[in-house]
Amino acid sequence: MKKIPDTDKKPILLKVSLLQPTSVTTAIVPLQPQEEKMISERERLIAQVERINQMAGELEAAILELKAIANTLNTQKRYPLLKKELGKNICQYLAVSVPWVKRKPDESFILTTRRVDLFRAEREAAQLAQQLRQQSKKRLASQRHRKNQSGAEAHTKCLSKRY
Repeated sequence: MKKIPDTDKKPILLKVSLLQPTSVTTAIVPLQPQEEKMISERERLIAQVERINQMAGELEAAILELKAIANTLNTQKRYPLLKKELGKNICQYLAVSVPWVKRKPDESFILTTRRVDLFRAEREAAQLAQQLRQQSKKRLASQRHRKNQSGAEAHTKCLSKRY
């Protein structure tokens, strides 16, 4: 007869990791009342609208900076492409717009575009130059008027002394 070894003397091998508690990395989101959930989603929507409009502003600023750099290159005439054709500009401009989100009176939103005014700075500079020229003309006219008055008064005094 064969002797059967006792199995109760051998340790039972179990994986320790199965006996130890494991941390849960994903949790089930507790149910929220619909009103709270809608407010949260509305806040997210408003935040996204603000983010889009902020990025549009940054993009517009970057476009205007591109134009300023190109204008600098055009005035320097050092750019290799411009040496061949002195009258040619390094950059051409077509109508440009950036995405923009508008809030309607009924508190809804509309995704649209906003035109980038590439030549606003030039128009403002021309208007300022025109205003300065007008002020300068007025000042010169005022100075001439005062000079003429003082000259006339001096002439009158001179005449009165003679008689």
